[in-house]
Amino acid sequence: MQPSREFFDLQLRFADRVAALAGLSFEDALLDYTNLYIRFGLGRAFDRMHPVWREYADGLRTADDASAWTWHFYQTYAHETPPPHAAGTFGCFKYADESDDLIRLHFQYADPTGAAALGIERMPARLAELHALFVHVAHNRPQTRCVAGTSWLYHLTGYRRLFPDAYLASATVAPARFRNMPLWGQFLDRHGDVRPHPAAQFIERVARATHPDDLAGCFPLQPLTLEAPVDAFYAFHRVSVPER
Repeated sequence: MQPSREFFDLQLRFADRVAALAGLSFEDALLDYTNLYIRFGLGRAFDRMHPVWREYADGLRTADDASAWTWHFYQTYAHETPPPHAAGTFGCFKYADESDDLIRLHFQYADPTGAAALGIERMPARLAELHALFVHVAHNRPQTRCVAGTSWLYHLTGYRRLFPDAYLASATVAPARFRNMPLWGQFLDRHGDVRPHPAAQFIERVARATHPDDLAGCFPLQPLTLEAPVDAFYAFHRVSVPER
């Protein structure tokens, strides 16, 4: 799924307001408060001297239209965007090794039917994917003790019903992560188009912001971070665990 041009326009608009409120250059606001660096396939070092970032930033200074330049640049480099590292991928879900005893869950739209991935009719498919994921963890990563996740999706009933109560009960608001998709992803539908209502709400709040401390609150949904013992997932998803 490739984001639409409007997704980048939304971030440019936000960065412009950030620069004004925080006294930053437009380039610094784009680097620190948007998802562009990652979308250009540059990893997560956020190195302002990276040659590809320098090409983008230098071109931005002379561009007549920041939106057109950003969209052109993304189309040029989008194919080089490396997928996030995953120890295992199961349909819409993947997990990454966070540490020796902790894994982190990730979600991406990959429903083969084209239907809404979190609709009630697709719940059996999502549960089957998570069952397969935790079978894989149980047999291939027996040292795992905890499972973590961070996303705006944990606000949605369709997502919450896929996880055990102990995990859901641990939810806390994550610190503002302006560079990451767990925050920006709330504006995209499964086709990569900007969702009109949350985008309009966001734009209205950005226009009203008067202080840098107001910026995180401009986002309609705040990402939540959760963590629980892996045994809660084994029980919820009915996974038989080999003897440890």
